[in-house]
Amino acid sequence: MNIIIVGAGAIGLHMARTLSDQEHSICLIEQDEKLAQELNEELDSRVLHGSGASVETLEEAGVAGCDLLFALTSQDHTNLVCTSIGKSLGARRSIARTSLAMQREQWLYDYAAQFRVDYLFSPARLTAVELAKSIRNPDCLVVEEIARGRIELQQIRLEPGSPALAVPLRDLGLPARVRIGAILRRGNLIVPHAGDALEAGDLITIYGHPRRLAEGIRKLQTAEEANEQQNVIIFGGGDYGFALAQTLEGGAFRTRIIEKDRRICESVGRQLQNCTVINADATSLRELKEERAGDADFFVASTADDEDNVMACLQARDLGAKACLTLIHRADYASAIQRSGAQLGILDAVSPRVAVARELSRFVTEEGATVLRTLPGGIEILSSPVAESAAAAGKTVAQVSWPEASGLIALQHGNQASVPAAEDKISAGDTLVAIVAPEAKKSLLALLD
Repeated sequence: MNIIIVGAGAIGLHMARTLSDQEHSICLIEQDEKLAQELNEELDSRVLHGSGASVETLEEAGVAGCDLLFALTSQDHTNLVCTSIGKSLGARRSIARTSLAMQREQWLYDYAAQFRVDYLFSPARLTAVELAKSIRNPDCLVVEEIARGRIELQQIRLEPGSPALAVPLRDLGLPARVRIGAILRRGNLIVPHAGDALEAGDLITIYGHPRRLAEGIRKLQTAEEANEQQNVIIFGGGDYGFALAQTLEGGAFRTRIIEKDRRICESVGRQLQNCTVINADATSLRELKEERAGDADFFVASTADDEDNVMACLQARDLGAKACLTLIHRADYASAIQRSGAQLGILDAVSPRVAVARELSRFVTEEGATVLRTLPGGIEILSSPVAESAAAAGKTVAQVSWPEASGLIALQHGNQASVPAAEDKISAGDTLVAIVAPEAKKSLLALLD
C-alpha cells in the first residue's frame, strides 16, 4: 500500500518503521528539517521536510495516489487540516490523531465529518483501553472505540449460580439496545437467537451503550459478582490517568487518583463523577502508606515518567497491592518489563505507541471493511461503510435479510450512533459495525457493498 505519515514523533516514527518492515511504500513528512535529514539517512522510506498542512508538500508526497494518510503530529489543528486537504486531493482514507480533550468534544461537534477524517483517535484513550482490559475480569475484552466510544463491547464468563442460566435471551430483561452477540460454548461458536438460552461456562460477547451495558452485565452475574467492587488506585491525573478513570466509570470499581499537581487535581475532580482525587505524591513511600496503596486490588502508574511509574509500582507491590500495571512510554522498555513482569510483580506494562500501532494496523488493508477485533472462535467485529448501491441502503434493519451467523452492533450516521433496532433506517454513507462468523462474512459484506 502507498501510505503517507505526517509527523515523526514517537508514534509516527514507530508506525513508519513497522509499516516499512511490512514492505509498504512509506512517505514520512516531518516539519523539523534536521530530524527529517537524519531520518532520511536512517529509514528505508522516503522522508520529506515540510508541513503536513501544506498542499505543496502533500502533493509532492503523492497524496493523490495514496491509500492511507496518517496525520500523527501532536497538533490537533495540523492533523485536521492535513486530512481535510489530503482527502480533497485524492487520499483514499485518512486517520488523524487528536488530543483527549478534542475527542471528548466529538459528542458535541462532528470533527470527523467536518474535516473528512475516516477515523479520529486519542493515544491516551487507546492506552486507557489497554490498561482497562487487565483491570476487568480475566475473560473480559473491552472495545471502547466502536462508534467513537458510544458502544462498548465486553466478553464475560457465565458462572454457575448466575440467574441467567437456562433463561431464553428474550426473557433476560436486558436494557434497551443491549444485546448478546455471540456465545463460545465448549469450543463451538454460536451467534444466538432470541429463543436460545445460556449455560454455565459460556463465554458471552455482549454490547451496548456503556452505562446500560454495566446494568445488563449485572443481570448475568451471580449475586457475589454483582456486588463485588474492585479498589483501583491510579498514580497520575494527566491525560492517561484521567482517560483510564473515565473508562472505568460505570463499572464495579472504587477509583482513586493520586496526583501531586493541585491544579490537575481540581480539573480532574470537576470532570469525573465517581472518582476520588487526592493531592499527594505517589513516589513517596510515606504518602503511599498514608493513602493505603497496599489495599488496592489494582495500582496503576500512568505518569509521563517511566522510572517514577516503575518505582511506584514496586513500592505499591511491597505494601501489598494485589496487582500493578504501569504505563511505559518507551516501547523497548515496555517489552522488557512485560518479559520480567512476574519477577517485578508488575502484571502488565503498556506502551502508548504500541497500543496506537496495534489499533492503526487494522486500517492497513485493501478491503473496504475494517476488522476492529478478532474474538475467540474466529468471530470478527467488522466496520463497513454502506455504499450508494448497497442492497441494505434505504431499508430498515428489519427489511434486510441478514446472514444467520451475524448480528448488528452499531449503526453510525454522522455524529450519531446506537445499537440498531428493527425500525432504524440504513442510509448510504452510514457506517455499520457487525459481529460475524467466518462463514457469514462474505454474505454480510455483499449487503453493504
